[in-house]
Amino acid sequence: MKFVSCSFIASLVLLVTAGADNLRGDVLETREGAHLVGRVTKISGGKISLDTDYAGTITVDQTHVVRIATDTVLSVRLINGTLYDGRLSSRNDQVQVAAAAGPISTTVTEIATGWVPGAPEPPGLRPRHHWSYEAAVDVTGKNGNHNQLGTSYGLTATLTRLKDTLFLSTSYNRQTSDGLKSTDQFKAGADYSSNYADKNSWYARDEGGFDHIKDLSLYNLAATGQGYDFVKRVGQTLTGRIGLAYRYEDYRHTAAQDVHSVGLDLGVNYTRQIARSLLTTRLAIVPTLEHPENYTITHETDFDIPITKSAWKLRLGLANDYNSRPPPLIERLDTTYFGRLMLSWK
Repeated sequence: MKFVSCSFIASLVLLVTAGADNLRGDVLETREGAHLVGRVTKISGGKISLDTDYAGTITVDQTHVVRIATDTVLSVRLINGTLYDGRLSSRNDQVQVAAAAGPISTTVTEIATGWVPGAPEPPGLRPRHHWSYEAAVDVTGKNGNHNQLGTSYGLTATLTRLKDTLFLSTSYNRQTSDGLKSTDQFKAGADYSSNYADKNSWYARDEGGFDHIKDLSLYNLAATGQGYDFVKRVGQTLTGRIGLAYRYEDYRHTAAQDVHSVGLDLGVNYTRQIARSLLTTRLAIVPTLEHPENYTITHETDFDIPITKSAWKLRLGLANDYNSRPPPLIERLDTTYFGRLMLSWK
């Protein structure tokens, strides 16, 4: 009797274990309530392929999937071009990729392609290299007790590719009041960054121009270094930068001392998508190595609000420019508030 009982219990344990093993696998849940278990082998062209023992290969429309979870590593490429390897899990409409450098949050529809590591990447919604452009022109004037005229323009071009980004910009701002200039500033710059790992990148940037109100006849800042993504998910990024810079500042008509010195380049870039609007913040601190108390801080925060579905958008912003050692009679801090109508196209 004891032998029969022991044999029955052992058989029951084996049956339960075997059943649990059969239940293991990748899981897809659809918005219609279907719960599918199998092995995800491919995500391509908006379809997810699931191999099952009970129905062969099932193809599910990606837009109908509300939850995906895998118990093995899957290679996935997001529509912004970034590539990750890791297990997938889902919670509250978010998909998390357990990448080696840390978890990455995204959504099901943001996955362009997926495949088993070692297999070739399937065709899908792979992003293309493309340029995007933005332009703004402002003209303001006033006649009467005071005569004022202000003109400014700005133009940016961004090249986005799978693993790198090139950002080009130029702007000019001139303001006169009763024949006296209050602003006369030009600048042009380039910023290149390349992701060589999930959260690691290197960058190189250069900006030059003049500011005649500060008697800065020519300046140039060139820097290169390492970047790290503290936050990298769809709709939100936070990147820190550290590197070396060379500051060149030429003051011709004041007692200010010219700056031709190597320095540190410390920066933070932040972006956040809020519905259809975009919040962007850029901060850079550049102290010289010879005199660390001689440093500059530049900061700009922009909030872009699209106007209906057109190419126009409203940009509200705040910019700060701080120099710890300005020329005589020049304030250390300049703060600019602005609202601009922007035209965007690709």
